Amino acid sequence: MAAQDLKKMYTTILGDHFPMEMTISFGDQTLVYRKRTWKITLEDGTVDERGVRYGENPDQEAALYELVNGNLVLGDCRFIEPGNGLVSAISVEDMLQVGKHPGKINLTDIDNGLNIIKYLVDKPAAVILKHNNPCGAALSDSLADAYNKANRADRIAAFGGAVILSRPVDRATAELMAKNYLEVVCAPEYEDGTLEILAARKNLRVIKMAGIDRLADFEKFRFVDFKSLIDGGIIAQQSAVNSIRTPADLKDAVTTYKGEEYRCDRQPAQAEIEDMLFGWAVEHGVTSNSVIYVKNGVTTGIGTGEQDRVGVAEIAVQKAYTKYADITCFDKFGIPYADLALAVEQGKRDKAELEAIDRQTREDRAGLPGSCMISDAFFPYRDGADVGIRQGITSILQAGGSMRDYETIQACNEANPQVAMKFTGQRSFKH
Repeated sequence: MAAQDLKKMYTTILGDHFPMEMTISFGDQTLVYRKRTWKITLEDGTVDERGVRYGENPDQEAALYELVNGNLVLGDCRFIEPGNGLVSAISVEDMLQVGKHPGKINLTDIDNGLNIIKYLVDKPAAVILKHNNPCGAALSDSLADAYNKANRADRIAAFGGAVILSRPVDRATAELMAKNYLEVVCAPEYEDGTLEILAARKNLRVIKMAGIDRLADFEKFRFVDFKSLIDGGIIAQQSAVNSIRTPADLKDAVTTYKGEEYRCDRQPAQAEIEDMLFGWAVEHGVTSNSVIYVKNGVTTGIGTGEQDRVGVAEIAVQKAYTKYADITCFDKFGIPYADLALAVEQGKRDKAELEAIDRQTREDRAGLPGSCMISDAFFPYRDGADVGIRQGITSILQAGGSMRDYETIQACNEANPQVAMKFTGQRSFKH
């Protein structure tokens, strides 16, 4: 297939053969779903009814279904009442600027952003996602600063990302977002004048979702999570719920090995506790195995979807260095690090400029010193924690429960300065 043919596929609404209505029965309980379509007025004045643009790839049909009748009582599972939906209830009126018609990945990015931000709605918060993983997340005293910090955490991956915000978009935030190429912006409301600013990006999908204001009400809700198998079988499970919400939920890092008690000597400071709670909320939306680093309410490195915990801790560090060099270069020269490196290779820029960026990144250790290291499961050996300790982290939050927890506790106590560590007592796997 020619490249231009593939590009055309991405700009074409595929259509689908999925029925308008779907019924699911759990014993004597029946749930009725209706396929979500949107009537769009085209530039020539004609009206076109559209469903989801396409699935994960442009040759995969897809459909979005909204629960319109019934509810579910199944253990701890409780769905949001019909009529109060979030992503599945997006209407034409909510799509304030359609840009390109939304596809499956846009919708799942929004959904996972809500999955994270529902634990952060008490403050101005921004989460930027790419391919269903956060690439930058931040809390701050203002929405503009939260977005700016989330974007600066990873300018590279934020390109073409989806932004989920916990507060109405103001002019300062809109002006910052309009400088970037983004696929989706989703917020509870948009203040006067902000849509005109965002309209400068004609392909941007701007979505209003009033339900963001009520996300905290749904925090403890579980839903039924389906995984379809290649033979047509289905695995159904309850969704995960984050139970680490307050300092009181954190558990002391203590274990007994061969009759001897091992305890982490240093307790975390208040700022470190806040980063633990923030980081665990972000971790809730990261594909496993994962390790992330956060500092002062901002992600400093995110490692996702690896098979081993040491490897993902190292990848998160490597990504932190790459992103830090890029933002340092952008601040100093107004261009990405990759552009500077290419210009040096072509003899158009002084090699000393690139070396200065590399030197500052090494000296600053990519901003990782002082970070909290978050792991979605326990460290089976101390080597994973050692990766972060070598970069100057000052605290760790992990599930705990390994037979070798004592090794990780020893690593924290041997560090100079000592590293604080807490256990969650729960894992946060996401696959």
